[in-house]
Amino acid sequence: MPQEIQDSYYIESPEQATVLLNPLRGEIIAQLLEPGSAAEVARTLGETAQRINYHLKALEKARLVQRVGTRQVRNLVEVLYRSIAKTFVLAESLSMKPETLQKLKDQSSLAHLVTASERIRREAMLLMEQSDVGEVIPSATLQLQVHLSNEQQRQSFIEEYAAMVQQLVDRYSGGKADEAYQVLLAVYPKPKE
Repeated sequence: MPQEIQDSYYIESPEQATVLLNPLRGEIIAQLLEPGSAAEVARTLGETAQRINYHLKALEKARLVQRVGTRQVRNLVEVLYRSIAKTFVLAESLSMKPETLQKLKDQSSLAHLVTASERIRREAMLLMEQSDVGEVIPSATLQLQVHLSNEQQRQSFIEEYAAMVQQLVDRYSGGKADEAYQVLLAVYPKPKE
């Protein structure tokens, strides 16, 4: 019997952490917040079903995704998988080299970035579909670029950035409001072209 999906799952075993080192696996897990088959995930990610199935087997063996059922599609029976959690957190107790832990944390953040951007796109499309003709949906987008020269400066920027936004959210979160607004933040290096 499949378990309910957890909000957060702490990765404490090096084996599970190693499985997540592959960025494609992070993307696969992000697609499986709802049950899905290898074929569905492959279509969404633009990959082959065989490649996704290979990675699903590794994720299942590491107990990061679980089988939640099957369904008949034409003459085939598709296995449905779901992630065991919405988010994954690396435990500080992992006995891995610091550079391996950092790489894993970076990949985990990138996988979360992919998930968040997909969610923004999906929710924006729903809002557009649900709005009446001529209705303006209140929203805002801010895109900036900052030059950070080293790891310590990057870490300080992220901590200060998160604290300032949290203060702003706290200041405006008092009282009852008709609608809740999503606030998503992302910091990542500009890809080389």
